[in-house]
Amino acid sequence: MNHVPYRIYLNEQEIPRQWYNLRADMKEHHAPYINPATMKPAELEDLLPVFSREVCLQEMDTEHRFIDIPEEIMEYYKMYRPSPLCRAYNLEKELNTPARIYYKFEGNNTSGSHKLNTAVAQAYYAKQQGMKRLTTETGAGQWGTALAMACAHFDLELTVYMVKISYEQKPYRKAVIETFGADIIPSPSTTTEIGRKMLADDPNGGGSLGTAISEAIELSVKSEDCRYTLGSVLNHVLLHQSVIGLESKLAMEKIGEYPDIVIGCAGGGSNMGGLMSVFMGDKLNGTRNPYFIAVEPASCPTLTRGRYAYDFCDTGRITPLAPMYTLGCDFRPSAIHAGGLRYHGMSPTLSKLYHDGYLNEARAVGQKSVFEAATLFSRCETILPAPESSHAIRAAIDEAIKCRETGEAKTILFGLSGTGYFDMSAYMQYQNDEMVDYTPTDEELARSLAALPVIPGVQETV
Repeated sequence: MNHVPYRIYLNEQEIPRQWYNLRADMKEHHAPYINPATMKPAELEDLLPVFSREVCLQEMDTEHRFIDIPEEIMEYYKMYRPSPLCRAYNLEKELNTPARIYYKFEGNNTSGSHKLNTAVAQAYYAKQQGMKRLTTETGAGQWGTALAMACAHFDLELTVYMVKISYEQKPYRKAVIETFGADIIPSPSTTTEIGRKMLADDPNGGGSLGTAISEAIELSVKSEDCRYTLGSVLNHVLLHQSVIGLESKLAMEKIGEYPDIVIGCAGGGSNMGGLMSVFMGDKLNGTRNPYFIAVEPASCPTLTRGRYAYDFCDTGRITPLAPMYTLGCDFRPSAIHAGGLRYHGMSPTLSKLYHDGYLNEARAVGQKSVFEAATLFSRCETILPAPESSHAIRAAIDEAIKCRETGEAKTILFGLSGTGYFDMSAYMQYQNDEMVDYTPTDEELARSLAALPVIPGVQETV
């Protein structure tokens, strides 16, 4: 093979003009969402008061393999896409591995992450429908920043509920979000009924994504000109993020490569789902057989220790019930620094693929091991990775070491979904040996799983 450049760039004309809908190629679809009021399968009309109409249609779509990207979204994409596919030569050398390590770098925009790919789409569709305002939640802050950027572009007001522990750990995220004109509120807050309830139950709690989701939805449904937006988990989000996988495959084809192993961090599933999308399509269609690894925090082990069942997507129990791997919507994760992965559930699509064996493996790793990998990567490749992305780096390094031990020259592709420049307190804790790992006990998980909703006529496990 000829020498591959450190960075493989596509040109502007090669940005995908269609999103790839992985669900159209799935052998079996995940079970339907359940309306908690009727305990019957949710219909389109059940979603319309919460989300924009077009994303509701995309959420339900299991037939169209490719969906056109509107021109207005394409023009926005051109400001920061295509993103580079990078060969980690220095990391390979440091590890003394025969493996070829590639990463798709999504941090080359102000949000510092892949989240902008769906933020601009959801803001566009809301504007087209005549909405004036949006609400959302954010964990580590990348999603809140991305949506603030998109709303500024389309002249939409935005209220962001940020998980309180992340709000406190990352104060400069607030400054960036407010720079783009959005309001940001630490969650749980006194501005909503669910927020006040959570504060009464645990006045000093650090919050959770589930609670922040409840607050954002509660605010949105009170106004006709407002809609809620979500940065992960749901099918339409994975659809928009498919640009990551599509660009990755095209760039790899240019250098005569195809991944043997595809690795992504997994919290709600948007990054993992986007990167693996078209490669998973190849697997489903029988043309290739890559090995997929989802990496999650040991403190929030949704795939590795959760249950595949129906559960609420939020702590306030107002969303439709989703079939997914879950720790229970009452689960309160520890205050790890990878705030974007502190979510009790997993994408229904990823959950179904994992349950059926197409997503081959899930790993849970401790944050000290994650920051060890992040530090090594940054010293080798000059990019300071986000704590979330560093879970994928941990697994990529481990797989490359296996190649060193076996002599196999496998091609590894992982998603570098974002940068860690707002996570300096976490890096300082690691460098000062002040970081601790936390793994929930079986008893803790049993308590939250015991509260899973009971649906008449449906088995406990999906």
